[in-house]
Amino acid sequence: MNQLLSELQNAGNETTQVVAIEAIMAILLSFVLSGIVTWVYKKTHKGQPSQSFIHTIMIMSVVVSVVMIVIGNNIAVAFGLVGAFSIIRFRTAMGDPKDIAFIFAGMAAGIACGLGFYLLAFIFTMILSALIFLLFTLDYGKTDVSEKTLKVTIPENMHYEKLFDGIFSDLLDEYNLVQVETTNLGTMYQLTYKVKGKEGVSDQEILDAVREHNANLKVSIVMSGMG
Repeated sequence: MNQLLSELQNAGNETTQVVAIEAIMAILLSFVLSGIVTWVYKKTHKGQPSQSFIHTIMIMSVVVSVVMIVIGNNIAVAFGLVGAFSIIRFRTAMGDPKDIAFIFAGMAAGIACGLGFYLLAFIFTMILSALIFLLFTLDYGKTDVSEKTLKVTIPENMHYEKLFDGIFSDLLDEYNLVQVETTNLGTMYQLTYKVKGKEGVSDQEILDAVREHNANLKVSIVMSGMG
């Protein structure tokens, strides 16, 4: 209480005023920059963005900027805050790994503002936003949609090594056996292939051809990116 009264008494002090102005600048700038980050998130996110998640990024950015102001060069305070924040547990799983990157982007802007690196925070946010838009526009890293996963169930007494080589050569450009596992209490095998069909060959043709060689047991095709 005495410390609070002392600070209020020294509010007119020039140094105190400078610190207060810097703190306000850090808070407002971190809020604006995190707003830019969340705007980029909304524009590049596939699906309906969560308002709660967007608010969280902006709030965390401001909170982190204040934390960095409080810490300053005080190591003891830094360790105390680490201990305090260690009790926090986030129990909501991220639906998209990219969401975590946006949280860190907002926090990084807040850290830079809290440390007084206003220009660095602004440049970082602008360049990162441009890079995210570039990746989004180029659709960089997208997998080949023509590659699919073929799952075939066969009886355990069948030799699966070259069982489908003949029909695969006729219907597929590429095929690769990636997994073999037992199913139905060990009485059957499930074979998993990565396949790429020839042009003009439908999934129905592949399914029908495989069923003629696996005793008409279960066969499925999973589109790329769906598991």
